[in-house]
Amino acid sequence: MVSGAGDRLTDVVAAVVEVAAEAGEAGTYTVETARAMAAVLNKVAVRVVIDAEVRGFSSGWREAMELVAGDGTGAARAARLPGPDGDLGPRPGPGDR
Repeated sequence: MVSGAGDRLTDVVAAVVEVAAEAGEAGTYTVETARAMAAVLNKVAVRVVIDAEVRGFSSGWREAMELVAGDGTGAARAARLPGPDGDLGPRPGPGDR
């Protein structure tokens, strides 16, 4: 998770726990209070996850485009996985994909 998003979620969780503790001490903590606080946490968590996914996708996309547009020095390597018998098979030639 992105640090800023994680920090945001941590702050919200801390605030909800603090409100729950205060409501418990005051004797006003109810099932409805718990549901409302859980709904708040859920909404914030969903937003944090979506933000982190979008940010991760856009940075990954940017990195991929830089590789494609670059001079070829940072070209990706192909990884060959062994087959069921453990053999890597023939090495691909320069024009093979």
